[in-house]
Amino acid sequence: MSLADLAPKGLMISAPRSGSGKTLLALGLMRALTRRGHAVTGLKNGPDYIDPAFHEAACGHVSYNLDTWAMRGAQIGAVLRALPPVAPLLIAEGSMGLFDGVPGDEGGTGASSDLAALLALPVVLIVDVSGQSQSVAAMLRGFASHRANVHVAGVVLNKVASARHQRLTTEAVAAIGLPVLGVLPRQTALALPERHLGLVQAVETTDLQAKLETMADFVEAHADVAGLAALATPLRLPRAGQLILHPPGQRIALARDRAFSFIYPHLLAAWRAAGAEIIPFSPLADETPDQSCDVCWLPGGYPELHAGPLAASTRFAAGLRQFAQGKPVHGECGGYMVLGQGLVDAQGKRHAMLGLLNIETDFSNRKMTLGYRMATLLSDGPLGPRGTRLRGHEFHYAALTRNDDAALANCEDAYGSPAMAMGSRCGQVTGSFFHVIAEAS
Repeated sequence: MSLADLAPKGLMISAPRSGSGKTLLALGLMRALTRRGHAVTGLKNGPDYIDPAFHEAACGHVSYNLDTWAMRGAQIGAVLRALPPVAPLLIAEGSMGLFDGVPGDEGGTGASSDLAALLALPVVLIVDVSGQSQSVAAMLRGFASHRANVHVAGVVLNKVASARHQRLTTEAVAAIGLPVLGVLPRQTALALPERHLGLVQAVETTDLQAKLETMADFVEAHADVAGLAALATPLRLPRAGQLILHPPGQRIALARDRAFSFIYPHLLAAWRAAGAEIIPFSPLADETPDQSCDVCWLPGGYPELHAGPLAASTRFAAGLRQFAQGKPVHGECGGYMVLGQGLVDAQGKRHAMLGLLNIETDFSNRKMTLGYRMATLLSDGPLGPRGTRLRGHEFHYAALTRNDDAALANCEDAYGSPAMAMGSRCGQVTGSFFHVIAEAS
């Protein structure tokens, strides 16, 4: 039985802007419904590795990223239709503000509203009402009417300061016909720890399960959990029919630990569905890739936080160098940095890396690089044959201070800037800061 056979229902948690409380409401609602006996699965709009891991911790099921800029409708349909038929209630967490995306035609900007329209997901807006009261209604009237194919089904008010503040805001919102399904008082105790790429990873968060229980208690106490769940409606599933990404090999050695944790679950699912076998290993545990594999993949993550232990992992280094003598190796972002000659950490200390690419990376003078990318491969390799076009993104603070290798791809952004050379290729070893999401149509 497939997910489509169960006619799953879903809703989206979004907001007028970042920092409004989406993650708090999404995680609290997921855990509250899960402990009430609902089978819940999280979804995340856009390119985000960290939030889905918290969704999985809250629900017990893998959470998937869906992205209307990087994926075609058929690819989104393929991801959803391939999900295990265990969770008929899907809760999607939006990104940024509801209508925030990149330039493009409506439906393909990466905005949360595009995904809501594509899947017919009703939207619950969580609104930070600090510093305003009745004016919230004017803003929400605009959000509710901005796109005819996006249905704002309800509102949760956040950071309400007093009983008077609650009355002014709830009466004003009710007057425009939007149900208020929660009033969350102002608090600071429920914030999750953060670092430079967003939240600290779920596996590194101390007492995560206790924190999730506290979030669920908070949402249960101040929101209508049953009413929020009742807003969910059957998804309009796009027809599946386009491969997400061809597997880089039949047997894939995959680095997987706290230093190498950023790989999208939909890629792993697509590779397995295409018949590939994934063999994980841990560089931090000084493990080596299985030499019988066809390809080795080093995902992104936080190698700069583990540069010392990685530099001291001599078995890992020797095993990967041996692997690279005859088989392809690819590194994404953090994996790319580890494949280089050296990595300078935030304290300015240089750590010798694997030396398989002729690059140096520096994290001591942080500068954020962020955005969607369209990459066209310049040669055959693990990502595909020469000329393959891939959609993905960059998000890092490291600087590339040296690159003496041939470029991996030509790269365009979502704003029409001139294409630029991207990444590195030295023999069968390739890498770049580019995180692939899907093959372009």
